[in-house]
Amino acid sequence: MKLTPKLMDTLFPDLEDSRGATETHKAETFNVLNNAPLAERMRPRTFDDVLGQEHLLGEGAPLRVFAEHGVFPSMILWGAPGIGKTTLALIIAKRANADFIRLSAVEAGVKEVREIIAGAEKRQKRGKNSLLFIDEIHRFNKNQQDALLHAVEQGIITLIGATTENPSFEVNSALLSRSRVYTLRPLEEKHTAILMERALKRLSEDVGRTVVEAEGANLAPLLFRLTSGDARGVLNALESAVHLVATQENTETNEPLVISQESIEAALQQKTPRYDKKGEGHYDTISAFIKSLRGSDPDAALFWLAVMLESGEDARFIARRMLIFASEDIGNAAPEALPLALAVFQAVDVIGMPECRINLAQGVTFLASCPKSNASYLAIERALADVRSGADTTVPLHLRNAPTKFMKQEGYGSGYKYPHDFDGHFVEETYFPDHERRYYEPTTMGKEQDVKRHLEELRSERYRS
Repeated sequence: MKLTPKLMDTLFPDLEDSRGATETHKAETFNVLNNAPLAERMRPRTFDDVLGQEHLLGEGAPLRVFAEHGVFPSMILWGAPGIGKTTLALIIAKRANADFIRLSAVEAGVKEVREIIAGAEKRQKRGKNSLLFIDEIHRFNKNQQDALLHAVEQGIITLIGATTENPSFEVNSALLSRSRVYTLRPLEEKHTAILMERALKRLSEDVGRTVVEAEGANLAPLLFRLTSGDARGVLNALESAVHLVATQENTETNEPLVISQESIEAALQQKTPRYDKKGEGHYDTISAFIKSLRGSDPDAALFWLAVMLESGEDARFIARRMLIFASEDIGNAAPEALPLALAVFQAVDVIGMPECRINLAQGVTFLASCPKSNASYLAIERALADVRSGADTTVPLHLRNAPTKFMKQEGYGSGYKYPHDFDGHFVEETYFPDHERRYYEPTTMGKEQDVKRHLEELRSERYRS
């Protein structure tokens, strides 16, 4: 459906004629017909109607200040699905008195971008501004993004790109330098309650019957939990629940339609975890998983494991991270953690999903329950820091190998003391090229306390001189 002047008048009565917005664009999908989804019909028309995003829309916040002057910079709106990126773009077009052109990065290419820029140049000569909204801009490749650079820099178009992915990874630096990045935050529970109240009022008008929340149902927290702050998800859930209840009841009665927790859950069936195996959710979730292991919370670690598995994450990726964790965060406090983690990795590789979830669960509960020590990790980091800062790396003669007669004549290996020839299999010796250094500092956790005690005895002899 094209964004015709008539339809634009319906959306925004005080917006100037938008004929130019359709000159080069054929795939506009905005729809405010009576049979449109509730989320579309309830789309906010002004900044004051938008729930949340106070950091962008509150008094003195960036978008509010730009709106007061009627001039907006090009920008990237970053946030999860359903929290208002398209809505903000529409409102900005209205406040900037600009022709609104929507482009889907999934469907468009360089050719379409150039056609839109050419149309914008014509409108600019007539004194009309153009706002280009690109949905899922992270799907544009470098060439497609580069095609926008000149038009954005010269002010031929005001670009608003919407993305669910971290712009620093998915939008090239040249385009980022010409735009401002604004992060949209998920709704808070208090916003969900307000949105639900508005939605029930609108749904009551739609069905000709009062729609109410079941007594004591407390649906706002439930909707917040099930939708993870997704406004569109909240509205879709309520609309589906109302339709479900309406079809189950006598439509001739004037009694209120009662929406309960059961009707919400029946309408939604189940919540799909917010997770993208190649996106930021991937890194955030594995981070939560590792930090739960490190914090010795097997229950939380199992939860994040379940999120990853249910979302289709590669079980081998999880097992590899557990292998790293066994040495980085447990180390010699429980040296058996590393072979167990290796065994889990091998089991995952041999068995595969879904059965290997059991192997992973065993490994997770063991690693999370182990005493923790990062002493080995810190030790190698300290040693690397010394080497990188220019420490002397010349191997002392007494530590060098002497496989040839010439090398022996040159003093290679001369004076080396073989520890097994001495009492306690230890001898006072220097193994550094210059002065002694201390990298490994064992903790008192688990079995590492025995290592600490033993090393302290040896070091007292080695460093006594």
